[in-house]
Amino acid sequence: MNKLLISTLAIAASVFAVHSMVAQSTDSRMSFFLTSRGPGNGADLGGLSGADAHCKMLAESAGVTGKTWAAYLSTSGGHGANARDRIGSGPWHNAKGIEVATDVAHLHSDNNNLTKETVINEKGEVVNGRGDTPNRHDILTGTAKDGSAAKGDGDTTCNNWSSSGEGSALVGHHDRTGGGDDGSSWNAAHPSRGCSQENLQGTGGDGLFYCFATN
Repeated sequence: MNKLLISTLAIAASVFAVHSMVAQSTDSRMSFFLTSRGPGNGADLGGLSGADAHCKMLAESAGVTGKTWAAYLSTSGGHGANARDRIGSGPWHNAKGIEVATDVAHLHSDNNNLTKETVINEKGEVVNGRGDTPNRHDILTGTAKDGSAAKGDGDTTCNNWSSSGEGSALVGHHDRTGGGDDGSSWNAAHPSRGCSQENLQGTGGDGLFYCFATN
């Protein structure tokens, strides 16, 4: 067997091993996660459809297939959507198999199980929060505390998740701590400084959002 073939087989085996470890670290019951990364263009997620597709891609990269995913995002305007109406009926489990909420009402109550330790990404990793470097706890939602689209005269959804420049988005804190109008809120803490990746990062975010399996 020549050296090139041996090297190729070794690389293929290494890639397979890495994918296997990722799949094994994620519980197949996972139906909720915080994205490990955004698409990379600030709050321009390609609208709701682009955000949903990003959720699916990340879930499948972690080895969880056969589920329909929806981003926990609201939109405004004549055909606006409420985040709470997009995510199915629950219950939802994180990448470690831990239940974070039993249903929509429980999710939006004070008794849910959303903490920095349970709001993990699709790989089962805890995401940086306040006090970590860099802080990534500002999570895009565009949503009021009850899960409905945020009301107000200004932009709360970065032009319905299509802007990486002008505008603003309402964000929550996945670690349930920090400043703003309600720093302990996981879905409605304060408005972002802007919609660019730089502006999101500048106030403790990174263009991350929540994903829920609807089935």
